[in-house]
Amino acid sequence: MQKQSLIQKTRANFLTGLILVLPIGITFYLVWATVTFIDDIIVPWLPKQFTPNGVFAQNVPGFGVLFFLIVLTIIGALAKGFLGRQIIRLGEYIVNKTPIIRSIYKAIKQIAETVFNQNNQSFQKACIIQYPRIGIWAIAFVSTTAKGEIPVKIKKGELLTVFVPTTPNPTSGFLLFLEEKDIVYLDMSVEDAAKLVISAGLVLPEIPERKNKYSKLNKTLHKSSNKK
Repeated sequence: MQKQSLIQKTRANFLTGLILVLPIGITFYLVWATVTFIDDIIVPWLPKQFTPNGVFAQNVPGFGVLFFLIVLTIIGALAKGFLGRQIIRLGEYIVNKTPIIRSIYKAIKQIAETVFNQNNQSFQKACIIQYPRIGIWAIAFVSTTAKGEIPVKIKKGELLTVFVPTTPNPTSGFLLFLEEKDIVYLDMSVEDAAKLVISAGLVLPEIPERKNKYSKLNKTLHKSSNKK
């Protein structure tokens, strides 16, 4: 084995340090930037005697974020009451009668309810499918069983709704409707599969020791195909 030169060792050490420090640095920077952004919006609206400068005679980072969270919690609690529901209905009635604004409001409300819905299970399972043609495999996510007009029109029995993400932005992609026999389930979690997509295959998840029913089914299918 050829020995590395001093320059090669220095370069390798630098890259190792960069890989370790860069994610931590970016994470702290994004958190600090978000906190500062919210503080700059919320704090100027508060009466001066209630701001950190008015109470403690100095700025307190994160005070605006804390105040914002408390206000949202109070609004959520009030909205569950009878009076709160009536006020919300009145506000939505006024907005729905306003052109342009009602379209923007409905779109934002639908997105917010989808993202923050506590009962939303999001994607159920990570899988691979042959896409865009036979012989090419792509990572996908099974969201739910297809309902409504689409499975009725296709007339293929039960179909699953599958989302195929793009790399490196998994929020865009393609919506497909497949039979379960065309899907190979993965043991990795949805989060690990998303990391694999975002990193363009560079971040590989560890193989789990516990095998679930999907991996057993996949092994059985592969063994039967090999015998043939």
